[in-house]
Amino acid sequence: VQLQASGRGLVQPGGSLRLSCAASGSIFSIDSMAWYRQAPGKQRELVARITSDGTTAYADSVQGRFVISGDNAKKMVYLQMNSLKPEDTAVYYCHADLEYRSGTHYVGASFWGQGTLVTVSS
Repeated sequence: VQLQASGRGLVQPGGSLRLSCAASGSIFSIDSMAWYRQAPGKQRELVARITSDGTTAYADSVQGRFVISGDNAKKMVYLQMNSLKPEDTAVYYCHADLEYRSGTHYVGASFWGQGTLVTVSS
């Protein structure tokens, strides 16, 4: 199983950016997908999560500015980031809780994608 994130970039304050993450492999089902971020010198923090039934949750710091969405059929999750601020600068990581096939068994596990750098600066 792999998670491939894309959409890194340099954006001016107030601008927008969209991150995408695609899950691939012998995935049986996805329980939830999420975006985390880690700024320099800080701990990784949850930004937004979406569950298989479409329920979403956001960190207070991004509520009203970021929107997480998913496409179950394509096994993808998106993060639309609007009104970006310099403090949103961080490496953003895609995360998934899912079940995958391993031989004749199904295994539940968590996976991380590679980080993608978002820089908000003028």
